[in-house]
Amino acid sequence: MSKYTPTIGLEIHAELKTDTKMFCGCKNDPHASESNSNVCPVCLAHPGTLPTVNESAVEKVIQFGVAVGSNIATFSEFDRKNYFYPDIPKAYQISQYAFPLVSGGEIAGVPLTRVHLEEDTARSQHDTSEGSLVDFNRAGVPLMELVTEPEIHDADTAASFAKELQLLLRTLGISDANMEKGEMRVEANISISDSDELGTKVEVKNLNSFKAVRGAIEYEIERQTVALESGNKLVQETRGWDEVKNRTFSQRSKETAKDYRYFPDPDIPKLQVDSYPRFNKSRLEEIMPILPNKKRENYGNLGLNEEQVDTLIQNKVLDKYFHSVTEIETDLELLKLTANYLITDFAPLLQNSEPELTLSPNNFLAIVKLAYNSKINSRTAKNLIMDLFDKDVDPEAYARNNNLLQASDEADLIPMVQEIIAQNQSVVDEYLAGKEASLKFLIGQGMKVSKGTANPQVLAKLLESEITKK
Repeated sequence: MSKYTPTIGLEIHAELKTDTKMFCGCKNDPHASESNSNVCPVCLAHPGTLPTVNESAVEKVIQFGVAVGSNIATFSEFDRKNYFYPDIPKAYQISQYAFPLVSGGEIAGVPLTRVHLEEDTARSQHDTSEGSLVDFNRAGVPLMELVTEPEIHDADTAASFAKELQLLLRTLGISDANMEKGEMRVEANISISDSDELGTKVEVKNLNSFKAVRGAIEYEIERQTVALESGNKLVQETRGWDEVKNRTFSQRSKETAKDYRYFPDPDIPKLQVDSYPRFNKSRLEEIMPILPNKKRENYGNLGLNEEQVDTLIQNKVLDKYFHSVTEIETDLELLKLTANYLITDFAPLLQNSEPELTLSPNNFLAIVKLAYNSKINSRTAKNLIMDLFDKDVDPEAYARNNNLLQASDEADLIPMVQEIIAQNQSVVDEYLAGKEASLKFLIGQGMKVSKGTANPQVLAKLLESEITKK
């Protein structure tokens, strides 16, 4: 066991889902197929242009703060963060420094330092046939930045935190947070120490998957440990993550706040947050959706296991679908069976479909009830889910019209049972001699003859009864 204790703090950026950009009226569509199609003099930083604050973006950050139990600022302001890079058209970024919108709160047991609002940068494209290019569609997109306290001590906790944050952002509907598209980017500040004092901090930037978050932190802890054990000194720096080589690499010395020369943006009025009814905490609580922790509690109380719960709440369509079913049905056993069919049979069908065109929750529940009440068997239920996936048809009527309902009437099944016994006398003799598996074969013959409609429990009972009579 290492004598060094890792300390990790995360900085996470998430692009917000608003109609327009942060400080102008351009469409918020950073992934537009045509480069530089959503731009204007404001987001291109033409001289003399003035930014206007997007109230929807401010509301979304405050809503997030309410969801995680943060302190919401009564006063806030925007600052200029000065640095030069090709994807910063103004040579400064409008951000927040001294007066963030949100402070405190926690997610998954990890305390938050602050959450503030800023504008995203443009996107640089290197190694093209025309050299390095810049697409300004992303310039000015509203960006929420979250900073945790340095109270994470292992890579798994850090990755789990990022995953929970993504789920919360999606639940609130304020960001799609697709990491592979750059809509959520993680930066990890990592240090190790063998004392109560923190070690030298190294920042690893632009981690775009949970695997990368875990891998970069694990690698950095190991790299820093080897360096200290070898008598070397660590330097405060910014490093990148090479996914191919699974290692970090040095990029530049780490900047500090003073390097950015923050100062209040003179073009943007101060924001008296508590004077806007739109930002009122009570109002935001009223429109708050059910949050992941509450969903876990609710679904757990229904008897679902942890894996089922996580599968449901991680899939927005499945979650909404199952929640609709819980508003119709209260029988716990039936709800657990519904969850099983949703996850194993319904979910795979969603991948290439439009959610609004699928089997309604009422009809899905009707199929599950048919199986639950032994009117159809499990195989038929699975087939019905597939057959009726994109149809608005009554499942029981469909099953009846297609001879899919399970036959349970003993009087109807007796002739078939007697015929099976007569045609399989050697198997019957084996069963009478004590070979229990022979009965399964006979039941299988009955299911084959009935084309899967015979109730296997009733079939087993009748076979045993008829064989015993002989």
